[in-house]
Amino acid sequence: MRRLLVPFLFGCAALIAAMNFEPRYEASGQMLIPDGYRQWQFVGSNMGIGYDASIKKGTFKNIYIQPEAYRTFKATGKFPDKTVLVMEVFSAGEKAAPAKTGHFEEKFLGIEAAVKDEGKFPTEKWAYYNFIAQSGGALKSAKAFPKEACWNCHNEHAKVDNVFVQFYPALRD
Repeated sequence: MRRLLVPFLFGCAALIAAMNFEPRYEASGQMLIPDGYRQWQFVGSNMGIGYDASIKKGTFKNIYIQPEAYRTFKATGKFPDKTVLVMEVFSAGEKAAPAKTGHFEEKFLGIEAAVKDEGKFPTEKWAYYNFIAQSGGALKSAKAFPKEACWNCHNEHAKVDNVFVQFYPALRD
């Protein structure tokens, strides 16, 4: 019985931590990578959406939001402070047996994150992070992109509060 109880309790603790996630930062100001995001609310995915037309082959992207931020948004239409959206990125694979057609998520490339943190970013409110290492895989921490890199486009084209809800069925519908 004890052999089953300990893993169960650790699993419950991990789930509670994932549900109550808030962004964490190093003393340098870099954000620490969000842990447990696959336990969050899945809001949508896409293949190949990007901002560089020279990239030919698309990637798969899955987007998650903390459960409490999701519930608040669905109830109020507003994203609460400390909202984090994580976008995990995979290369696109194809022609793998037994499949004859189509594409699938192949190699995990890392994650990107959008963070609403009004205390840390009082003017912009949102910041954007890339945790994808040049050699592949995820970095443990990342600094926010400059405002010109992401914020301006999100502010101009996002449907709601700097978030592209138009691409995420769970938020859009």
